[in-house]
Amino acid sequence: MKLLVLNNLASGYGEGAIYDFVRSFAADGDEVCLRSTDGTTELESLITDARDFDAVIASGGDGTVTTTAYSLAGTGIPVMPFPAGTANLLALNLAAPNEPHALAKMLRAGITLDFDMAEIEFRADDGESAKKGFGIMAGAGYDAMIMKGAQPSKRLLGPMAYFSAALANPLPPTSKITLTLDGETVEEEGLGILIVNFSKIQFDISVTNKNSPRDGLLDIVVLKAENAFGLLPALFARAIDHEGNFKDSPETIETFQAREVVVEADPPMQIQYDGEVAKATTPFAARILPSAACFVVSEECVELFGAEDDAKLAPWTDREA
Repeated sequence: MKLLVLNNLASGYGEGAIYDFVRSFAADGDEVCLRSTDGTTELESLITDARDFDAVIASGGDGTVTTTAYSLAGTGIPVMPFPAGTANLLALNLAAPNEPHALAKMLRAGITLDFDMAEIEFRADDGESAKKGFGIMAGAGYDAMIMKGAQPSKRLLGPMAYFSAALANPLPPTSKITLTLDGETVEEEGLGILIVNFSKIQFDISVTNKNSPRDGLLDIVVLKAENAFGLLPALFARAIDHEGNFKDSPETIETFQAREVVVEADPPMQIQYDGEVAKATTPFAARILPSAACFVVSEECVELFGAEDDAKLAPWTDREA
């Protein structure tokens, strides 16, 4: 088996678990190519020959995994997220193990499943148009403020850095938000907006009632509370309700669905995508890329998303049989 391992040296705590994974996985006849970046070398440049490999391992945070999957969108090349970042939300949503030996076993089993990805387009502060992929969620306003506030303490506090940043900004400003949903216009007012593919965030909270990253639609969540404290009841309910029974309060959270959305805000809101805070503010556009990513997954993930008929065995399992 030929394996391409992409290692983001700047992600997480730099603990080097990816090397344990390689040692655990490699067997007679296998070829493992390890390529590293600390952010200086663009990740996209390390995967131009990805078709020469059986699978690509993306070791880093959610940004590393999303950049890899977006670069390979629609190719059918299996990508396995290796959780080496701070939050590792994509691995959480995919019900993937964290331990290197368990991940090596999961890869060898070769179960793959196709998932939606999404794309965000905005104009950066330098005036240049930018187009980025995201796998979990993008947004503007309060969530971007939290992501930015968490940056300095992520290595020290881990996922708690986001909670700390939220507490430090309890009274975020609100904006008049205009949404164009598949051509139809809706006007709202709120302190932020989320464009959701995978819905689970830190502390096992789901920001939508259903986690549906294979339905070909984006969930658009408007945070309508007047301040951060107004969101706490909804977040608490989501934390304890894993069956999707909690009903949104239209005064706090309102959810829409669309294949494509254009977001405008007055005053403008800062933008984030999968935890990366952009040097840009609204407006932006986002669109769904149906079944664009092929992920190596666990049996639990297949059961979770109820898609046993859609799960596939990777080519290397046939060869080894």
